[in-house]
Amino acid sequence: MRVVTENAAVDRAFDYELTDALAMVHVGDRVRVDFNNRSLRGWVTSEVARTREMKPVKKWLGLGPAPEMLPLLEWAAQRWCAPLSRFLLAASPGVIVRETLRAPIARPLDAAVVAQAVAFDPGVVLVSPTHDPMALILHAYQSTLEEPGSFLVLVPTEAWAQRLRGRLEQRGCAVAQGEGEWDRMRSAWPVIVGARGTALAPTPRVRAAVIVDADDEAYRSESSPTWDATSMLVERCRRDGAPLWLTSVAPSPLLMSFGPLHRWGDVSGGWPRVTVVDRREVDPHDGVVTRPALEAAHRALASDEPVALVVILQRLGHGRLYACRRCGELARCSVCAQGEVERAGGMACEDDHEPRANFCRACGATNLKKVRVGVSTLARDVAAQLSQPVAEVTASFQGDIHARVVVGTEAVFARVRRCAVVVFVDFDQYLLAPRESARRAALVAVAKAARLVGSRHDGRGEVFIQTRRHDDVVTSLEKGDVVPVIQGDAQTAQLLELPPYGARAQVSGEAASEFAARLTHHGLRVRHADGCFFVSAADVDTLTRILRETPRPPGRLRLEVF
Repeated sequence: MRVVTENAAVDRAFDYELTDALAMVHVGDRVRVDFNNRSLRGWVTSEVARTREMKPVKKWLGLGPAPEMLPLLEWAAQRWCAPLSRFLLAASPGVIVRETLRAPIARPLDAAVVAQAVAFDPGVVLVSPTHDPMALILHAYQSTLEEPGSFLVLVPTEAWAQRLRGRLEQRGCAVAQGEGEWDRMRSAWPVIVGARGTALAPTPRVRAAVIVDADDEAYRSESSPTWDATSMLVERCRRDGAPLWLTSVAPSPLLMSFGPLHRWGDVSGGWPRVTVVDRREVDPHDGVVTRPALEAAHRALASDEPVALVVILQRLGHGRLYACRRCGELARCSVCAQGEVERAGGMACEDDHEPRANFCRACGATNLKKVRVGVSTLARDVAAQLSQPVAEVTASFQGDIHARVVVGTEAVFARVRRCAVVVFVDFDQYLLAPRESARRAALVAVAKAARLVGSRHDGRGEVFIQTRRHDDVVTSLEKGDVVPVIQGDAQTAQLLELPPYGARAQVSGEAASEFAARLTHHGLRVRHADGCFFVSAADVDTLTRILRETPRPPGRLRLEVF
C-alpha cells in the first residue's frame, strides 16, 4: 500500500506492506504506520506491488475519504500549494468510523412540494438578498433524482444549514448534516447540507449541487491552506459531470466565469429601503448616529420588534480614514482613490502613490481629523444618544442578546434574525477598503442587513448608510439596482488582469521577502503592499507551478492563492 502520512513537512507517499490481519484496509482508509521511528497516522492512496522489503502497516484507523475523491484532493493540493495530507484530513472524520449506514433511496417530492420549485438552468443565479433559495434547491433536487450520488447544498453558516435541514426534511428529503453524520455522508446519503467543509463531504459521487451566496467570505478558509469551497465544488462537479447552481446578490467576475448568468425575478424589489445620510452635510455636533437615523431608531423602539436597532461598524484591512474638520471631505489618494493615512508627518495611501502634506484637497484646510471609533466606544455613545441599554456583539461574543439595541461588527448578522432599522455608521470603511473586492463587500454588507429588515416591497424596515462620499455603489443601493456595479467590476478585473483574467497569490511571513525575490526570477509580477507581497501571473496553473517549484527559504511563510 502507498501511504501519505500526516507529517505535512514530508509531502510524499511511502510504500508499506499490508499483512493478512489487516485485509480489511482499502484505498482511502486511515492507518497507523512507523515513519522514521515515529508512529504516525496516514491515508492509503493506492495499491502497489511488493518489489522489496517494506515496513508493515501497524493498525487500521477506520474509513477515510472515498477512493473516488482522491484525484480531487490531489488537484486541490496542487491548486492551493499545500500538502495533500491537509486535504485528506479535511475529508476525514474527527473520530474513528469503521462502518457506514445503508443510505436510503432518494424519494420524489410530493406534487404540492414540486409546485413550489422554480426551474433554472445550471449556472450563476443573480438573486435579491431577501429571496428564499428553497424553490431553486427543490428544483435541483427533483430534476436530478434519477442520477446516482448525493445532492450537496452549501450555505455560509452551520446555523443556516441546520435550519435548511429541517425545512428539507419537512418536505420529505433524507438529509445528512454536520460532523456527527460523517458516516451518512460516506455512504452517499441522498442530500448533504452544510457550510464550507461540505464541499469535501466524503460521498463517492456528487449528482448535483447548489451553493447559496457563493461569493460569501465564509466559504474561504482563513487557516492554511486557504482553499475556498466554491472553487472546490466547481471542480468536483466538473469531474462528476454534475450540474451546479450558484446564487449571489453581487457575483464577482470569477464567479460569473463558472457558468451563464440568470436573473431571478424582481431583483431590485428584494433589496431593502436604503436612506443615505451624507455626513458632510449634517450638523457636526450630531452624535455617531445622525439625526435621520436617530428618528427612525426612536420609531423602531416604539414598535413591538424584539430588536429595534442594529448599528454596524466594520473595520476592514488596516485603513484609518481622515476627514476635514471644516468641510467633512475624506482624505483620498488622487491616483487610486484609496483612503489616505498619516505617514512620516504627511498623508499617503497604503501604496504610497503620491505622498503630500497634511491638508484638505477640497478646501485647503490643514485640520484633518481621524474618523475612527471602536465598537466599545460606539456602543457607549449609542447608549447615551438613545438612553437605552445596548448589547455589544463582536466575533468573540458569547451568550444571548436581551437588549433591543445591538451594536457591533458584522458578527451581528449571525446573531440577529430580524430587526426594524440597521445603521452603518461609517460606510466609507467599506468603500475605501484597500482591496479589489471593496465595492462588492459594500453591497454584500447591505444585503445581509436586508435579511434583517426585509425588502423595500415589504416596507417593514430600513437601512441607513452614513457616508462622506456618494459614489455609484451608494446610488445603486438607493435604487436597488446593483447590475451596474457588477458590470463595472467585471470590466476592471479584465483591465487589471484580476481573476478570472489572471491569477493572484499573497505571500506573507518572515521569509516572504526572500521568497518573493526568488519569484521575480521566474517572470512573475510581484508587488509589495501593507507588509505582504502580491504575486500575479497569466493563469492559475502557471502561478501554482512556479510557487511549488521555487525553493522556500527558512522561516515562516504563508501562501494564499486566490
